[in-house]
Amino acid sequence: MRRSAMLALLLAAACAPHASGQAPPAADTTRRAAATDSSRSFGTLSQNDLGLRLRSDELEIRFVPLNERVTRLLAPDAWQSLRGLRTGRQTSIDSVARINGLSDPGLALVTFYAQRDGVRFDPQLLTVVSRGRFLRPVGVVPLSPGFSSQQLLQRGQAMAIFLYDEVIPVDESFTLTYDTLTSDDWQGKLPMLERERARVSSRMNR
Repeated sequence: MRRSAMLALLLAAACAPHASGQAPPAADTTRRAAATDSSRSFGTLSQNDLGLRLRSDELEIRFVPLNERVTRLLAPDAWQSLRGLRTGRQTSIDSVARINGLSDPGLALVTFYAQRDGVRFDPQLLTVVSRGRFLRPVGVVPLSPGFSSQQLLQRGQAMAIFLYDEVIPVDESFTLTYDTLTSDDWQGKLPMLERERARVSSRMNR
């Protein structure tokens, strides 16, 4: 099984060297503390800004990468919501990863929505394609009761955290596929993410 290191968003404030024994300015100390605080975010984006959608007459799929390179660009309430989902299931995520021999799996929050009664879905078909590589789910951690039945009532939904054997390449374009459905919309999100990353860095360095 291939392994890859999880990318992390490092928002560190620049700090000039100080003479020995001299305390750093309070403003620098505050910025460094904020940058390393994993419980905070400084962005303004919503989950919809990060989400990809696939839709047919029977099924709609929403896919949100859980990679801190992008989730740390969310507004605080959206960040806390995703962080709570992940930390609350961390033991299960670690267990699935360990079974598959992964130390840092790629993660995504996936929701299936039914457009008609009795529609079925197959988690194994949700594939990320990047530079000719096909990243397929190696496991899921259900967040909705009955997810394992893989069947939905009309207007019903099923949500889970998907684990992939490689990190989802959020810094470059990729294609999301499910059966015959495809989305290349991530490429269009990259300029927005870069602008938001620059704004976050600017706010933290004030």
